Amino acid sequence: MGNSWYGPLADPSGNAGYAADHPPRVGFFTDTSVCIGCKACEVACKEWNALPADGPHHDQPDLLDLTATSYDNTGALGASTYRHVAFIEQTRPRAAAATVDLGMPLPAGDATEVRWLMASDVCKHCTHAACLDVCPTGALIRTEHGTVLVQDDICNGCGYCIPACPYGVIDQRKGSREEGGGGAFKCTMCHDRLGAGLQPACATACPTESIQFGPLDELRDRAARRVETLHRSGVPEARLYGHDPDDGVGGDGAFFLLLDEPEVYGLPPDPVVTTRDLPSMWRHAAAAALTVAATVAAAFLGGRR
Repeated sequence: MGNSWYGPLADPSGNAGYAADHPPRVGFFTDTSVCIGCKACEVACKEWNALPADGPHHDQPDLLDLTATSYDNTGALGASTYRHVAFIEQTRPRAAAATVDLGMPLPAGDATEVRWLMASDVCKHCTHAACLDVCPTGALIRTEHGTVLVQDDICNGCGYCIPACPYGVIDQRKGSREEGGGGAFKCTMCHDRLGAGLQPACATACPTESIQFGPLDELRDRAARRVETLHRSGVPEARLYGHDPDDGVGGDGAFFLLLDEPEVYGLPPDPVVTTRDLPSMWRHAAAAALTVAATVAAAFLGGRR
């Protein structure tokens, strides 16, 4: 079994104390190459989890706030948005391809084309979840399915988990407890549906199977084959993100196939679990405290002579 703070960890649920016969770890594989930006996943997620609309109108939870700058009105993941479909407009040199002469004038200068990159982002359910490590109340737990879950009735709203997340996923909902706010919120991977033998709502609603759900090991194998297929089809920029157990968070429970660099999608290029150095930090703090104590004791004893 790997180190519980960082590095590969074959069985996060077993490491958390579950019996050996617990269910296999499950997760999401999101293939952005077939995402059409329909936002069916967002709608299904909000409907199933009874989440309020995005925007400042907290007294009107069904009133959507329009950004007026993009087709993307949710903007980012948050306490009321567990799935977020990003719309990224790119202008790039036109791909070399056979053309048909329609007798129309060609544009002056270098030929360019516009493409849309669309990707449905979600909590990564990290192998080493810093949000879980720093929670002082035990509200954040590792489930028997290997996911990371916030127990709303235990969360005290301290907010320690928010800066701990290397992806900036988890957030605190404004308002009082009576209004459904106050605590930290994020994707649950539809834990209630998993317990009933159902898939998460977002994966069920996705019309192109961009969001795929299943045992994590099977998804990783499927994703590797998909990348090979895209490379053979002339898409050399296709790459996986979050799939590697040797990365800074021990691999994600929700990983992605991207068509550009992670930063283009608003993802950190090299995420690291923020609690990775806690053991060494405590050791250094203890050594410093002992040094100070020894110095004070020596000064006190020397002063008595």
